[in-house]
Amino acid sequence: MKKQLLLGALVGAGALCLPDVSTGHGGTYRGPGDTVPPGGGGGGGGAGGPSSPGPSGPSAPGPAGPSSPGPSSPGAPAAGPAASGPTSGGGPSGPDLSIWDFWWGFNKEPYLNLRARVRSAGVQSSSDDFFLGRGEEDQRESSLRPSPALVRGTVVPALIKALEEEKQNDIVTGCLIALAKIGDVPSEDGSSQFVDVMTGFLNASEQQIAETAALALGILADDRAVPTLVSLMRSDEAGQRLVSKAVPFRTRSFAAYGLGLVGNKSTSNEMRQTIVEHLLDTIQGERGAQPDIKVGAISALGLIPLDWESEAAVAEEASNAATAANRIALLEYLIKRMSADTRGEEGGDKDFRVRAQVPLAAARLLASHDEIPEAGVEIRGKVIDALLEIVDQNSKEKRVEVLQSASIALGMVGNASDAGEEGKQNKAILKELSRVAKQSADNQTEYFALIALGEMGSRPGAGGNRALQGGAEKEILTALARGKGQKQPWAALALGVYGNALNSSGAGVPPNVVLAVRNEAKKEKAPALIGGYAIALGLLKDTESQDELLEMLNKKEFSTDEARGNISVGLGLMEATAAVEILNETIKKSKFRPDLLKQAAIALGLLGDKTAVPELVSMLGEAKGLSAQAAIASALGFIGDKNSVEPLTKMLLGTSDRKATDVARGFSAVALGIVCDKEDFPWNTKLSRNVNYRANVSTLTNTNGDGILDIL
Repeated sequence: MKKQLLLGALVGAGALCLPDVSTGHGGTYRGPGDTVPPGGGGGGGGAGGPSSPGPSGPSAPGPAGPSSPGPSSPGAPAAGPAASGPTSGGGPSGPDLSIWDFWWGFNKEPYLNLRARVRSAGVQSSSDDFFLGRGEEDQRESSLRPSPALVRGTVVPALIKALEEEKQNDIVTGCLIALAKIGDVPSEDGSSQFVDVMTGFLNASEQQIAETAALALGILADDRAVPTLVSLMRSDEAGQRLVSKAVPFRTRSFAAYGLGLVGNKSTSNEMRQTIVEHLLDTIQGERGAQPDIKVGAISALGLIPLDWESEAAVAEEASNAATAANRIALLEYLIKRMSADTRGEEGGDKDFRVRAQVPLAAARLLASHDEIPEAGVEIRGKVIDALLEIVDQNSKEKRVEVLQSASIALGMVGNASDAGEEGKQNKAILKELSRVAKQSADNQTEYFALIALGEMGSRPGAGGNRALQGGAEKEILTALARGKGQKQPWAALALGVYGNALNSSGAGVPPNVVLAVRNEAKKEKAPALIGGYAIALGLLKDTESQDELLEMLNKKEFSTDEARGNISVGLGLMEATAAVEILNETIKKSKFRPDLLKQAAIALGLLGDKTAVPELVSMLGEAKGLSAQAAIASALGFIGDKNSVEPLTKMLLGTSDRKATDVARGFSAVALGIVCDKEDFPWNTKLSRNVNYRANVSTLTNTNGDGILDIL
């Protein structure tokens, strides 16, 4: 089912209040701090993006019903390099994509880690025993996780029954995504019930349902779905039979992302090789096609952990088997595609949205720093050299979106060690990111560089070497002290990221870092900016600031839903149990304030409090507006546990005491999928973490809420 996009209250201190947007595919919803950019490039209008019934600008369309009229343009700028100087597409219209809220919306999941909190053993957050030491908490039985018997005996049959009997888009798509999140179980004959069910919806007359079925096959992460996904991505004869026509570009793009998700989980390196080879074939053979397909395929490459050293599964002449043989060969391929000089070669691309994915794909393949074997050390160095060449002030690269991606990638692959050859490269990374953070061609690149400094500065090198940590810390502190406007909350968030990683590794956060963020937060008066500080303080676990944040919830200048919601999340992150009562009251009073409701629910989830679940179930059954239903479903997923399964199942099947709308029933399927998810983090976290949302295509994320990053 489509999710709502409320971009209102996210642009500057004044709110840009956009109307409700009809969205789909399993219940997408983003509110303050969790918000979808309206298009690619600079966030303005312009043609060039994929479109369907007609062009659309960067702002949301008018009110619509629960089903979508079809995919629409994300307002992405036209592709191609600029004549001189780093440039970004789009004009000045539309929301300001450089605000910190967008970054947090796409990157928050690993920091929230809500599912681990919700599935804890159930000690009430208001009790003295709630916050135990890490070792004790890890040993507790996850008694609130829905049992396999409950999932397989109650939830799955309800979802299958709804798929057999219902035709309404929201219910069908919600059930498909929920089944995919739950996952199939092996059968005696090796078949997959879920693969068969999802495949049956690929030729649905509604494009929304068909493309959701393709994506569901990827989320399912079952090797048995690979042949189907490959045929859909390639739109070959078998793929066209599956959909009874030429495969639409959206379905092809979703299939490409889906192959990355399957390859990410596959235990067979031969299967991973096969998937990578098909992705490479598509990338090489799609000249002049919609950029979405290549963006999906390149992004998928970054998810697939090929063995570092292995032989090609196939050795056919003129095939991509050699490139797909191992991770080193694949990284060599990506390095070549990073060069601005290769755009005109076979497989090259002039579309900046495609090129901007390459640095991120390479960095994701290197992101497991502790696992890089000796054989991978050399290729890591080559990747870093290629990234440094892109961000160099004399770089040949003229698209600012590619520079942004390279800056993000450097933060992913660098660390704080100054030892040996790796240390030389880390020093170069620190130098370039520091320069970019101060004097980049655009604000967004500066902000991404600050986050990258926080990531690389907090990460130790071999032997625990942290010699460069202080240098990265100093640069961010300087930006916090001297920055203006948006740069300050971005710097605060960068310090939050930095301190959170230090705490997680046991290194501890320097007191001056915490004090600096706390002091700047006390000075801030703008409701659109205070949330960045609140979340940063939460990431730093600065419990000494909890009284100040609690007071902020009652201050007139911070009375907007956006500000109060972000302050609530900050309190949850710092484990401020004193906030439980006020958060529960906030949810009760937020029936018609979906943004605030969702944020308060996240905070309660972080605090382990479940008392709002019955209230939320009742609210979902009564809610009429799409945005309210989406927010409540999200909230139930955030703080729901096995006790929410029965009322949600009854709502889905229409057997509740109070009759719910079809849309509410669809959202109940969404909530069931979140509560019973087989994974610790939302499935699209693999792609949203460190994404460059400024190089966007409609199937990645858009104002209609039907990109893969918009789906719960």
